[in-house]
Amino acid sequence: MLTVGQNFPPFKLKATCALDIEKAFVDIAQDSYKGKWLVLFSWPKDFTFVCPTEISEFGRLNGEFQSRNAQVLGLSIDSEFVHLAWRQHHPALKALPFPMLADIKRELSQALGILDPNEGVAQRATFIVDPKGVVRFVMVTDLSVGRNVQEVLRVLDALQTDQLCPCNWQPGGETIDVKKAASQG
Repeated sequence: MLTVGQNFPPFKLKATCALDIEKAFVDIAQDSYKGKWLVLFSWPKDFTFVCPTEISEFGRLNGEFQSRNAQVLGLSIDSEFVHLAWRQHHPALKALPFPMLADIKRELSQALGILDPNEGVAQRATFIVDPKGVVRFVMVTDLSVGRNVQEVLRVLDALQTDQLCPCNWQPGGETIDVKKAASQG
């Protein structure tokens, strides 16, 4: 699996970005959001039960991510047409403000190392990538367990301080002063 400190792999995927079939599909590549942080999260399959709870929460908090110069990208192995049908069908997904990437060839999922060996779908993974394309955070949960989107936002905040952040650090909280900590040591 791709991990912290490694470069995020290049990709170009079709994405579903709207409900109107005339405007629904857009090509998204690794350089589509130059100068921004990327928060890419994957889910196993469309038309499931845990996935829309996470996707809609990322959508609800999208403005928070945008205010931190971060672009949210969702990803599954479903096609752009399945994404569109799901968005049209599921009330919580109709107004999603971020692209749903269609990794139908499983190339990006494979490059990230998140293909589930038993199910053949993308695992429930989250990557935070800095503006230089370096992975700064990775989290994977069991297919049956949804992630905590507030925690992803907290980690993004911590990374953007460019400081040492202690356990349970919250935005606005004190970071670790190395000189002070070493003298108390």
